[in-house]
Amino acid sequence: MSGPDDQVGFDDLNAALKAAGEETRLRILALLFEAELTVSDLTEILRQSQPRLSRHLRLLAEARLVERFREGAWAFYRLGEQDGIDIARTLIARLDPEDPIIARDRERLAAVRATRAAAAQNYFRRHAAEWDRIRKLHAADAAVEEAIKKALADKPIRALLDLGTGTGRMLELFSGDIERGLGLDLSLDMLALARARLDRAGLKHCSVRHGDIYDLATPRDSFDVVIIHQVLHFLDDSARAIREAARVLRPGGRLLVIDFAPHDLEFLREEHAHLRLGFAPETVAQWLEAAGLDVLRQETFAPGPEGRIAISLWLARDPRILLAQPSTQVA
Repeated sequence: MSGPDDQVGFDDLNAALKAAGEETRLRILALLFEAELTVSDLTEILRQSQPRLSRHLRLLAEARLVERFREGAWAFYRLGEQDGIDIARTLIARLDPEDPIIARDRERLAAVRATRAAAAQNYFRRHAAEWDRIRKLHAADAAVEEAIKKALADKPIRALLDLGTGTGRMLELFSGDIERGLGLDLSLDMLALARARLDRAGLKHCSVRHGDIYDLATPRDSFDVVIIHQVLHFLDDSARAIREAARVLRPGGRLLVIDFAPHDLEFLREEHAHLRLGFAPETVAQWLEAAGLDVLRQETFAPGPEGRIAISLWLARDPRILLAQPSTQVA
């Protein structure tokens, strides 16, 4: 839809304006600017029937103002990430936030978000004890997160992909450094936790969705940075996951892997579905190189006083940027 200098063709602009130029659809756009929502959410907020709202959403999707994505049995909607998003944001920016209609919709949206947050918190409480038990076994989170930030601090990040996002912590950690963040996870419960975290932090430029780490529904060359944080030990084919992550890296993009170093705690395999008890530095390095990446850094962090598991970090880069740079040699 967008052309040079973000210009838009007449037919596309006309279709977008027609789609947005209706009361309910404009209210939908304003709500999706605030959060990703289901048809059921919109039904509760707008007090309109599901078939009617589904029709409005279909028209907005056809005009590429919104996008639809599935998450288990649910379908979520959000503002389009590319073509129509600038038009939608421009229109929404002109709305008076104190307008009675918009203010009422936001009040009802707040109630929907509160319900989500409560469900996520209940899930977290049920599992907090086991997560705390595992966390105490390895290096301190603060030290590891500081190293993660440092590893990626040398250049700006436009688009970040967090694979196996879990609670969305990596998106939150980098939220101030990126233009757009996307987290993928197979667990619907974890996605609920992550969405509640992002909502609570007001991170509108970050989103999460259901996705398969082996088969990413994103085009090649889509992200500047991909993070795989504490995920590989759950997988039966880690090398395949790394190859797929490398596929979506832009030229010069970086892949950061963080996982356990080798350990002997069998209860993690038996009770917490860990398929691998950590990884030797050379193992993951070989997978990265086999995926066509250059390994830039490998570090291992010792566990704390009460811990028994070291944590390793690998940073790799897509080498194509080197080929794209013009030669500085004089003929």
